[in-house]
Amino acid sequence: MSENVVHLHKPTDPPADNVTTLTVVPDAPARPVPLWVRSGRAVKAVATHESTRAAARAAARHSLYTFNGGRIAARRAWDGRTGSRYERMIRAAEAAGNLEAAEEWEERLQRFRAARHHRRMDLLHSPVDAAKGVAVGAGMSVGVLVALGVVMAVSTGQVSDVVTPLSATVDFIALLIRIVQIVWGPALTIGPFLALLALWSVGRKQHAAPAWALPANVRNGEGEPITPSIVVKALRDLGVPALRNAIKEMGDAGASMLGPITIAGCGVEVDVTLPSGVSTIEVQNRRRKLAENLTRHEHEVFITLPTAARTVRLWVADSGALDEPIGPSPLVTDDTMTADYAKGKAPWGQDLRGDAAALSLYQRHLLITGLSNQGKTVALRSLALWLSLDKSVQFLMGDLKGVGDWAMFDGLATTLIQGPTDEHVIQVTEMVEGAVDEMNRRIQAPPGTVFPPLIVLVDEAQVAFMCPAKDADKRPYGGSKANSRYFMAVRKIHNQGRAVNLLMWQGTQDPTNENLPKLVREGAHTRASLALGTESQARMALGDKAVDGGAAPNLLRPGLDQGTLVLASSGIAIPAGQSSITVRTHYIDDDAAEAITNRAKAMRDGVTTLHAIDRSPEHDPLADIATVIGDAPRVRTKDVLARLAARNADAYGGWSFIALKRVLDDAGAEPHKSDGVMVVSRDRVVRALTNRDDEGSASAE
Repeated sequence: MSENVVHLHKPTDPPADNVTTLTVVPDAPARPVPLWVRSGRAVKAVATHESTRAAARAAARHSLYTFNGGRIAARRAWDGRTGSRYERMIRAAEAAGNLEAAEEWEERLQRFRAARHHRRMDLLHSPVDAAKGVAVGAGMSVGVLVALGVVMAVSTGQVSDVVTPLSATVDFIALLIRIVQIVWGPALTIGPFLALLALWSVGRKQHAAPAWALPANVRNGEGEPITPSIVVKALRDLGVPALRNAIKEMGDAGASMLGPITIAGCGVEVDVTLPSGVSTIEVQNRRRKLAENLTRHEHEVFITLPTAARTVRLWVADSGALDEPIGPSPLVTDDTMTADYAKGKAPWGQDLRGDAAALSLYQRHLLITGLSNQGKTVALRSLALWLSLDKSVQFLMGDLKGVGDWAMFDGLATTLIQGPTDEHVIQVTEMVEGAVDEMNRRIQAPPGTVFPPLIVLVDEAQVAFMCPAKDADKRPYGGSKANSRYFMAVRKIHNQGRAVNLLMWQGTQDPTNENLPKLVREGAHTRASLALGTESQARMALGDKAVDGGAAPNLLRPGLDQGTLVLASSGIAIPAGQSSITVRTHYIDDDAAEAITNRAKAMRDGVTTLHAIDRSPEHDPLADIATVIGDAPRVRTKDVLARLAARNADAYGGWSFIALKRVLDDAGAEPHKSDGVMVVSRDRVVRALTNRDDEGSASAE
């Protein structure tokens, strides 16, 4: 079999036998592009070039400045010559329902018309009066000039001087006429250009051109101040027909809807009284469009409802101001700061007006919620850090995230449980149940007894509510049923805890009916929310009243508005008529938080922190007393009782001072007074334990 060989050859070479040939045909010459195509491409490139577009926009802009400037000048002249301005004011007052103002403007219109009629009647007689005045004036002037000439002739002795003043006056008039003849021609030529320049200046000041033709900084509204006309235009273009028609009837007097525009922190604030037929909810539901009409982002405009009916309060931030940090917390900058649970307020951040936002924590249960990674733990922790500077405050803490966000409270909190597992939920639940026992003990104390504040704090509480674990009696730890242990413990504290200074603080993520039951969230006196996903979640977090009043944490930007929360509480100053306030909280990092807790620990005698709840039925009271005393030389008896109850609520929850004293007296470690208060001495308890152990060893021998 012969091989097929592929040869490349030119078309002119003869093919050989048994040879497969592949003819390579030279490329055909490229067809020239027609001239009209190349010209069209060049024209298109020139037409679409940015320089060409900028020049076209500039030409259109300045032409429209002149044209619309003429319209504005003509309207101003028309307003000055007619009563149209008064008529617009009357329509505006009627649309706003202000009949007194309408009557006042109508009276002004009548006075204007009467004065105009008087001027027109005067014009009928003015030509005759003017002619008489000119004749009399001319005669008197000639007489004066002749008299002056006579005086000059007498003085000089020349008779010709009699007409000298008169001839000089005639020459002066001739000179004026000559000057006018010279200037008149150029004035006629330049005058129209000056008039056009004046109209252009009017249009330029009013930005009287379409948005696409304006300069970039004006078109984008960069740094544009909020003025009454801008607010009225933004409301007019909001898409509410009744509002648009009412403003159209008002004309330029739409600004009568506005109260004074005042500086409020990093923005401005203005109250808008809506016309009849326009509800406040129609404006609230168009927050984004209103913000864009004001050349702002949605998060830079807040709409709330003051006490006045049919009124909305707009707070408009300076462009980009809300993206700037607010500065460090006073807890970080002031090393001498202390706290007062009953009378003080925690420095939490700043409100939108730039004023310091301070929150009272006295006898108020607390709930903070929001999406993950929005600053919930830092916001909750900053309140606990301030309160730790009051040495009378005690803490029971459960961190169900367990990544060390609360580790700096080790040695400060009586109990600190950290971890996300079901076992940690069980420990936290029993810690809260121990607090319930302490609450019951306090309630049963003699009237007038003052108890130290006890804060029961659970971060990531949704983990506890959704825990599927059950105890030996088949009672669930999580859930929201009547037999749910964590739920019922929290409810009991909400019901009666504040009366004996025992408070429940919770932080939770992404609130739903499953991970934040209705009865629990409504039991909190202070409710705060960071960014959320939906309005229904905002209602769960803050309540219907706050959301209906303008609170909108669901409109905060996740990831960008970290640390910004909406707060509903009687513990903070909220503007009159509003049900909530927006606060930008201070950020306190872990290092700064540890420095604050070190200051708090230095103020105390020393706290032994328990990291687990002892659930064993057997207990040794004397050994447990030694454990809760820790390394402190002495601890007040009431603090020993509180720590014992937190350690083992079943064994010590019902203990009184008498029970504690009996155990210590039997062991030879009697409590005694120090600085006027009863305390338990660590040395006495340790000595009693040592003696007991020695006696036990001797008996065994």
